[in-house]
Amino acid sequence: MVGEVSPLQTKETFVTVDQHNYAVKFIHPPNQRTSPVLVFLHEGLGCIELWRDFPVQVSTETGLPAIVYDRLGHGKSDPLTQRRTPHYLHDEALKYLPPFLEKNGIDNPFFIGHSDGGTIALLYAAYYPDKAAGLITEAAHVFVEDITVQGIQRAIEAYESGKLKKGLSKYHGDKTDALFFGWAYTWLSPEFRNWNIVDELKTITSPSLIIQGVDDEYGTEAQVDAIVNNVPGNSKKLMIPDCGHVPHLQAGDIVEERMVEFVKKVMNGK
Repeated sequence: MVGEVSPLQTKETFVTVDQHNYAVKFIHPPNQRTSPVLVFLHEGLGCIELWRDFPVQVSTETGLPAIVYDRLGHGKSDPLTQRRTPHYLHDEALKYLPPFLEKNGIDNPFFIGHSDGGTIALLYAAYYPDKAAGLITEAAHVFVEDITVQGIQRAIEAYESGKLKKGLSKYHGDKTDALFFGWAYTWLSPEFRNWNIVDELKTITSPSLIIQGVDDEYGTEAQVDAIVNNVPGNSKKLMIPDCGHVPHLQAGDIVEERMVEFVKKVMNGK
C-alpha cells in the first residue's frame, strides 16, 4: 500500500566471529534508510541491556538501522579468554571490532560510544579514517586523570561492599568478577597511568560530536577539549549540566535530541 509505514523490528541473537559468540541486537526502524548503520559501543562495565531503550529511540528518530552488542566478557557474549592488558582499548578497536563489523556486513559504521565504547570508536576512526561515517562519544577518555583513578577506587569499594556486584551480576552472570576486576585493576595499574591516545586522534576525518556530563565522576572537560582540539575533522563539543557519567540516561531527552540532530546534519552533508 502506498504510504504504508513499516513497523519497528528488533531481533536479539548470537553472531559467531572468529569462533567467539557475541550477543547482538539488531534494530530496524520504520521505513529505514539502508545506511549508514548506527553501531552502539557500551561502557567498560556495560552491555546491551544497560543501554535500555535508548538505541531504539535514536534509530527510530534518525531512520537508520542500528546494532548493539555485548563485547567479549560482557553480558551474554562469550567470556574474554585473554588477559586484559593496558592495550585493551586498542585491541577492542583494531583486533575485535573490524572482523565483527565485517561479519555483520557493516562497512560504513556511524558509532555511538559510551565511556570505553567512545574511546574504542575514536581509535577505530583514527586507524580507519575512510570507513567511519561519523561518531558520537559520551564520556570518552583519551588519557588518565586523577579523577578517573579516584572514581575507580570508589567503584572498587562499592563492589566489595556487595551492592555494585549484585547489580552487575544481573547482566554479566558468572563473568562479573573477571569483568569488574579486569577493568578496574587495568585502569589503576602503574603501566596504565601514562596511557594517552591524544596524538592518535589527529588522523580522524569523521564528523564527531563529543559529549560529557559536567559532573562526570570519571573525567573532566579536559577530555572533551583534548578530543575536539586534536581531531582535524568537523568536531563539536557538548557539555551537559547537572549530569554525570551516563548522559544518555541522566539527561536522556537533550542527549537524544542533540544526537539525532547531529546524525541528520551529517547525513545531509552539513
